[in-house]
Formats: sequence, C-alpha cells, structure tokens
Amino acid sequence: MTDQKHATDSADEHTGSPAESRSTHDIPSPSPIHPDRPISADERTRPSGMPIIDDVPPKRIHDVGDLLRAGAAVILAAVAMLSAMYLRGITTGVETDAHTAGQALNWMVDLPTTLLQQLAIVSIVVMVVAQLLLNRAWMQAALSVLAMFGSLGAVWGISLAMSHFGDATLIAALSSPNSWTGSSLLPDFYAGAAALLTAAGPRRTRSTVKWGWNILYTVAALLVLLSINSVSGVLVSFAVGRLIGMLLRFAVGTKNQGAWGTELTQALAGIDLHLTHLSRQIDRDADASGATPRAVLDDDLVERSRRYDAEDDRGRHFVISVLDSQLHTAGYMRQLWQWIRFTGVSMRRDRSPREATQHHMAMILGLKNCGLPTPRVYGVADTGESSILVLQGSDIMHECNLNTLTDDDAIALMRFLSVANRRGYTHRRITPDALARLESGTPIIAGWQNGDDASTAANVALDQVQLLALLSALIGTERAVAAGRLVWGADTLAGLIPFVQKTAVPKATRALDGWNGHVLDDLRARLRDLVPEDTAETIEPVTLSRFSLRSFVGLALLVVAVSVMFTQLKPDEAIAAVRNANPMMAAVCLLLGLVAWLGSALELGAFVDRDRRDPAGVFMSQVAQSFAMVSMPAGVGPAFVNLQFLRKSGYRNTAATAIMGAVLVVYYAGTVLLTLAVGLFTGSDALSSMIPTNTLIVVLGVALMLLAVAMMIPPVRHFVARTVLPLVKTYARQLVDILSDPVKLLPSIAGMLVLNVATGLGFWAALLAFGQMTNPIETFFIFMIANAVGSSVPTPGGLGGVEAALTVSFGAMGVPAGVALSATLLYRVVFFWIRIPLGAVAMKWLDRRGLI
Repeated sequence: MTDQKHATDSADEHTGSPAESRSTHDIPSPSPIHPDRPISADERTRPSGMPIIDDVPPKRIHDVGDLLRAGAAVILAAVAMLSAMYLRGITTGVETDAHTAGQALNWMVDLPTTLLQQLAIVSIVVMVVAQLLLNRAWMQAALSVLAMFGSLGAVWGISLAMSHFGDATLIAALSSPNSWTGSSLLPDFYAGAAALLTAAGPRRTRSTVKWGWNILYTVAALLVLLSINSVSGVLVSFAVGRLIGMLLRFAVGTKNQGAWGTELTQALAGIDLHLTHLSRQIDRDADASGATPRAVLDDDLVERSRRYDAEDDRGRHFVISVLDSQLHTAGYMRQLWQWIRFTGVSMRRDRSPREATQHHMAMILGLKNCGLPTPRVYGVADTGESSILVLQGSDIMHECNLNTLTDDDAIALMRFLSVANRRGYTHRRITPDALARLESGTPIIAGWQNGDDASTAANVALDQVQLLALLSALIGTERAVAAGRLVWGADTLAGLIPFVQKTAVPKATRALDGWNGHVLDDLRARLRDLVPEDTAETIEPVTLSRFSLRSFVGLALLVVAVSVMFTQLKPDEAIAAVRNANPMMAAVCLLLGLVAWLGSALELGAFVDRDRRDPAGVFMSQVAQSFAMVSMPAGVGPAFVNLQFLRKSGYRNTAATAIMGAVLVVYYAGTVLLTLAVGLFTGSDALSSMIPTNTLIVVLGVALMLLAVAMMIPPVRHFVARTVLPLVKTYARQLVDILSDPVKLLPSIAGMLVLNVATGLGFWAALLAFGQMTNPIETFFIFMIANAVGSSVPTPGGLGGVEAALTVSFGAMGVPAGVALSATLLYRVVFFWIRIPLGAVAMKWLDRRGLI
C-alpha cells in the first residue's frame, strides 16, 4: 500500500498522444518546487520553456586518483632503478636491441638533438598553456608552469645526489653518452614536460594535453633509439615529473568535470525527462566544512553523490542522483580494498560511475521483483564524467530512530533481509544508516548500491552477521538472538558462528555507543549455546581477512625463512662439501633423514586416537616442521606445527596442548636419559665438560626467585590462583592420563628412539662420507651433546650454534678440522637445508586439506 501510494506514473504509463506530450512540454509549470524561494531576475527573463535551475557551481576537489597515480610514479621509478642495478643484462639487452633497430635512423644522428628537445618542449608548453588561458583556467595554467619548473629543479637535485652518493652500477645504468654524471645525469626534459602535462590534465579533457603526451612519447623513443638517452634514465625522469605534477594537482585540487545545471537537464532530456524545475539539495554540514556530502535515503544511500529535487513538464516529482568520476575514485578504492582484504567471499568492484549506477538500478529492480518496498526507478542517464540515477516519486523511506527499535522491528528487518537473501541478493554493508522506515512505520533495509546478486552462502552469512551484530549493539544480544531464532531458525544461527568476527562487522556499527569489545563475545557465546558443547568446541572461525594475525605471522615466518636462507647459507662451501663426499654414504645420510621423520611421526601419532589418526597427515606434519624450524628458534617450530595439527584434527585446545606436552616430555626426557645411558656406557666425561660449572643451578635459582617475587604481589597471586592454576591442573591431569597409558606411551618412546638414533647415525654417516672412521656409539654421544648445546642458541634452527658446536666438538675428539667442517656441512645440507623446501610443500599440502 505504501509503495503504491508514493509511486507516480512512469513515462510508459502516459496514455496521451505524442502531440499531447509535446504540447505539455512546451508549457512551463507555474508552480516551482520551492514556492517560497524568491524568483531571480534571470528567472523572470528566461525564455519560455526553459527550466528553472537552482544549482551550486562546481568547486575544486581533491581527487584521490591523483594520489594513486603519484604512487604509481614512485613504483615506476623504483622498478626502473632496481632493474638497472640487478637486471643489468636484461636492460642492456633491451637498449642494445633498440639501438640496433635505430640504425635505420642514422641519418638523424647529425641533427642537433638539443634543438629537437627544445622545439618539443616549447611546442608543448605553448599549445597547452594557450588552451588553458583561452578556457579561462588561469590558476591551472600557472600551476602547470610551476610544476614544470619544480620538476626541472627536482631532477637537477636528484642527479647531483645520485652522482655523489649513488651506486656506481646505478649511475652507469642511468647515464647516457650525452649525460654521464653530475647535474645532467638524468635528462630533465622529460620530467619538465611530464609535470606540465600532468598538472594541465587529464588528457581526456583537453586535446592539447593529449597531443603533448604523444609528442613527448615520440621524442623519447627517438632519442633512446639514437642512443642519446638511456631507457632507465628516461623512465626515472618521467616518473619524477608525474610525481610532482600529481602531488601539486592533488594539493591544489581540480575542478569537478561532471554535468551541472543546463548540461544535466540536457542529459535527462535524452531519457524523455523534460524538467521545468531543478533544485540542488545542499548538505549544509558538508558544504560548510568542504567535505563530501554524506549519503542520505533520498537516493538509497549513494555515496558521494550530488542530489537534486526535480519536476518535469507533466507535474511529476523526481530525485536526481549524480555520481561524478572524480568522486567515485575514492569509492572504487574502498571496494578494491575490501576485495583485497576479504578472502573466501566475493566483493563487488565498480570501476566507473556508469557501472555503479547501472548496477544499483538493477539491484533496486530485482528487490522490487521480490516484493520488497524499494524506491521507484525511472531510468539512468550518462554524460561526460557523470552518471545519473533518476528515482521517481516522493521519498518512501525515512531515517530510523535507532533508540526506539523494538523486538518487532528486529524481526521485521530480519524478514526483509531473509526475502532478499533467499533470492540471492546480499547487501554487503549493513550499517546503522541502512536502517530506514516507511511512512507506515515498517522498518526496512536501504542502501543496496554495494550489494550483489547470485551471492554465495558465505556472503549471505556475512549479511546475517552484520545485521545480528548491529541489532545486538542497539537492543542487546539476547533480544537480537531471540529474533534471529524466530526468523532464521536455530540451525541457521549455529551456522553463523564461524563468521562472527570483528572483520565481518562494518566500522560504522562498531562506532555506536552501544558497542563494546564484549558484544561479539556475547553474541558468539549465545550462538554456541544453540549447539551441543562437543560440536561448539570443534567449530573454527572461517578465514575472512587476508590480513589476520595468522596470515601476518605466516608472512613474517616466510620473510624470516627467506632471509635466513639467503644470509646464512654459504652455497659454495656446501656444494664443495657435497661434491667431495662419498656418494654412497651421502645417500645413507639422506636415508637416515627420512627414517628420522618416520620416528618423529610415530612419536606423535602414538598419542593420537585411532579414529582421528591420519598416518599421511601425521607424517606430513613432521615434514612441515622443517619449514617452521627455519623461521623459529629450535624446538619452537615443531611444537607450533604439532599444536596446530592437533587442533585441526578435532582436539580441543586443552587436549591438544596436553598431547603436545606429552610428546615434548617423551622427547626431552628420553633424549636426556638416552644421552646419559650412552655416556655411562662409553665412560665419557664430555657432558660435564660442555656445561659450565653451576650454570644449571644458577638458571634454576634465578627462575625460582623471580617466581617468588611475583607471587608476593597480591594481584598477581590472585590471578594465578583464579586463572592459571585451574588451567594448569586441567592440563596436568590430562597429561598424566596420556602418559599413564602404556599402549600410547611405548610406541611414542619407540618413535623417540628411532628419531634420535637416526639423527645421530646421520652425522656418523657424514663422517664416513669423508673417509673418517669413528666409533658409532661415541660419535652418537658427542653428537647428541654438541647438537643440544648448539640448538640452545636462539636462532632459527640453531643456525651458527649447531655448526660451531659440531665442528669444535669433533675437532677436539681428534677428527681433522677440515673433515669435521665438511661433515658438518653435509649433515646440515641433508638434515636442514634440503628439508626447507620439502617442509614448505608439506605445509601447502596440509593447508589444502585443512590440517594446519
């Protein structure tokens, strides 16, 4: 009823004849939109049939696109210089090919190239500035010349700085036969012309700017072909000019190039809309501050739009929404950021205002076809730099008072969203501004310009979470969940648990007064109450943001791993050691490395329940430890991988921690006991000689003293008693239960023995690969001690410490220093460096199967 009440007849519903229609247009309406507004002298003397226009002239705006292009210029300069330094062969080859192709232009060598440059830049300056002056763009003409002078000075300063402080390879790459060093290192001609054209642009709006760029590109190609300038020098000079021109253009601002006033009415006439009155809606707060007008319900929350009230020659009322290209850039970048930020869900990206407006119209018509109340769309028009959406009739939506929402309102909003979602339409940005009311008082959801159709289940879930979180902040979590259970059902709400994340909630919702850090926790807890406890504990959050803590840690580990490989690996020494080794014994060493993985897998797999045990997954998790080991100190990486693998295998956090603790107890206790047993058997005193006197008791004493001092502080003591001790008791109880099961403990001990023996014998085989025969038992003992001491160094994988400890220890044992070093390098290649890429492959394998 409300929708029908406020909708007026569309153009195709007019039953009059074409002649009648045209005669109606010829007679201006006697009643303006704002009858109280005084009629100006221009309006009294305007020709008959011309519309009354009340518009605001365009102002200069700061185009975000200029900043993006400035950033692109910086990237271009960086790529050009890095390529010149580190890809010298490629850049030299490109220039050589260009010079070879330019032999056909040898007849031009005798021409004065300086004269050619001067002629080109004078032509560019004269024709561009002349057009600006003829168009009365006085400020832009002055700024263009200022940008040119600034770029010439910048290139001069950069050339001097590079000549005095730059790398010799970079200087050689940027130089050319006519400019070797000093202030002429970079050709300033390109920077000056590029800055002038950039400040006078964009090229699509002025013909002289377009031809100026064509002249500049042609001259640059000729001078590179004739070996007058280098490719790198030209690109860097171009980039400097673009950077300065864009920064100056953004700082001063550019005139909005969209359709205004008469141009707007002419564009609307193309869709059979002949206006008699056009009046600009002014957002006073935005106009006073110079900010972008805020989105309002008049045009269904189109961001950064200009809005007009209009009346045509048939007496119909319209709302005109105009979206300009220069203002749409910021909206497109926001969409692009959402697309980059989110993973697993589709995000819309409207590159132009035309795409955005036409998509918005399609969304409104689709929702109307679903039976939902929406604004009545008349049509879309495009002209120049603007796209125009025309909504017919009076506004059927009004702002919703967020302080008066009731449970019935929440139910109505959820039903509205449910209808749209069932037909595949999703909103993508449900914020407080999107809540509106019809004149009847029925609450609805507005602002569908960022939504999409044919949506996936993940996008539907995000819509529901956004509305649920918004209502939780407005009316409380308990009432919001109750409304959701009534409309969507308990099963649907339970399926939203993985999506209840801060990333899914828009910033505008989190800015509400009723929002705090506990809203999402309360919402998640109430949703978990709808499913059995065992099921709730196994639900893991889905990955929505590419920039979560987990992805950041993963990226940091990758950077560390790559840095370690490039800085610590000495390929010449390692290759020489492997090349001089006995191939047969080197293969035995490699085989023992595989056996060590099997022992480690048995050590962990023994504690995993049979119904959750995946032998391939357990083995690959141990292989993956080799990659984590290079990113973390020794011992931390394997524990981290084991814990993640157990969590993904279905264990709760406490149980997974207990199993990991049991593995560590078996490994470290077994390793110490095994080392002591072998030491007693061999009668060696290496253990006591390698650990400094009283070191162990000093470390223990300091730790206990710090613990005692901490427990003297009442808040710390209370926190430990109330929070830490219950967790420790639960963990200790589960750990004892695991270790007291001989069916699991004995196989784990066997795996520990296989792991240690295979690792120790691997170094013994490395010694044999260089012809050094030693006692295997004594070698095993010395290796275990030295490896433990070296691994205590807090570097990834014990780098540096393990190599030094093994080389020194076996040198003291009587092994020649050269043989000890070569055997150590071979052992580290087999048991460390080769394992890194294999571990990365295993990580990828586990990630694809959701096991890590």
